[in-house]
Amino acid sequence: MTDHVHKMTLSSATLVADGRRERSRSSRSKIVAALLDLIGKGEFDPSTARVAEVAGVGLRSVFRHFNDMDALYREVGELIAAQVMPIILVPPTGATWKEKLFDISNRRAKIFETILPYRISSSLRRFNSPYLMQDYRWMQRFQWETIDVHLPTTVKADLAAGRGLNVILSFQTWQMLRHDQELSVEDAKAVVQRLLGDALASMPET
Repeated sequence: MTDHVHKMTLSSATLVADGRRERSRSSRSKIVAALLDLIGKGEFDPSTARVAEVAGVGLRSVFRHFNDMDALYREVGELIAAQVMPIILVPPTGATWKEKLFDISNRRAKIFETILPYRISSSLRRFNSPYLMQDYRWMQRFQWETIDVHLPTTVKADLAAGRGLNVILSFQTWQMLRHDQELSVEDAKAVVQRLLGDALASMPET
C-alpha cells in the first residue's frame, strides 16, 4: 500500500469515526430533549418507549446511551441545575435578615418556576429511584440551610417559627399554589409574600 493510499484510508476511517461520534452525540441530545419536552408538556412519568418515540430514535438507542431512566434523569437534572445555579449562588440582598428572606422569596419564585415540571416528575419516580430520592433529600436540606443561615438566634431557637418559614418558602408550597391551585405566577408570588410578611411580623428584628 502506497503512503498516499494509506493516508486516504486513515482519513476515511477518521471521517467514519467522527461521523459515528457526531450521530451518537446527536442521538443523546435528542433523547434528553425529548424527556424535557414531555415533562414540560405535562407528561410527568413518560416511559422509555415514549421518550424514544418523541426523540425519533430506537428503544435500544435510549439504553445504549443511558443504562436506565435514573441515568437519563441525572443528565436532565444537571441541565436544569445549570440554569438555576447562577440565581442560587448570588447572596441575598437586604439590610436585615427579614429583607434577605424577602429577596430569597423572589428568587425562589424564579427557581421553582423553572424546575416545577421536572420536580413534579422526579417526585413521582423518587420512591423507586435511589438517585431521585437522594436528590430530593438534598433539596430539602438545601432549602432549609439557605434560610437557617440568615435567621437570628432567637428565631432558630423557636422550632415552629423557623420551620414555618421553611414551609412558606419551600418548593412544595410553590407547587401547591401553581400546580394544585392553578394560580398564576404573580398570584402565587403574592400569596407567598403575604404568608411570609404575616409570619415575620411577629418575629424579632434581631
